[in-house]
Amino acid sequence: MNFSRVPTLQRSLLTGGIGFGLVSLIVFATVAFGERWMYERMGLMTAYLSWTAIFIILGGGVLGSLVVGRWRLPWFYLLFGLAFFAYAVGWVGAYFFLRGTLGEWVGSLVGSFMMGSVLALGLGARHSILKLCVILFAANSSGYFLGSALNDYIGGSSGMLSWGTVYGICLGAGLGAVLHYGQAGQRVNQS
Repeated sequence: MNFSRVPTLQRSLLTGGIGFGLVSLIVFATVAFGERWMYERMGLMTAYLSWTAIFIILGGGVLGSLVVGRWRLPWFYLLFGLAFFAYAVGWVGAYFFLRGTLGEWVGSLVGSFMMGSVLALGLGARHSILKLCVILFAANSSGYFLGSALNDYIGGSSGMLSWGTVYGICLGAGLGAVLHYGQAGQRVNQS
């Protein structure tokens, strides 16, 4: 890979969607098969922190392949860790405060805007914060609510795995687009 060339939008969407879809499937598999065990032994907060850590560790590796430049992977892990943690705090905080469907929508909005803002600032794309946040909100909400509907329809572990896959594909594609536009815009501004 040429480290000075930003991956195409198509490659970014595919890598983000497929790669993060697999990451999300792994996380949701731990929910489908181990949620009760995790809650009993780790407590609610530690279980959520564990799922967030898995998303960051595995997702950072997948999405880091879309970042260009020297020291790209260590730098991206830090940026993605901060961005995903901000997303999780925003989402979970809104959901636990408001509950129900309203909490899910507000969580998606707040979490997406927190993650998008951190990524935009980290990528040097301040001028694109709104655009990148809207992309993440659309991708995150599409994946979350479509996946939730599949989970409700299918039920059980298969429903949970379906939810995780759809959520991951959609959010991952959104993250891929954000990384593409954030880096492409930065390159144009530096030229």
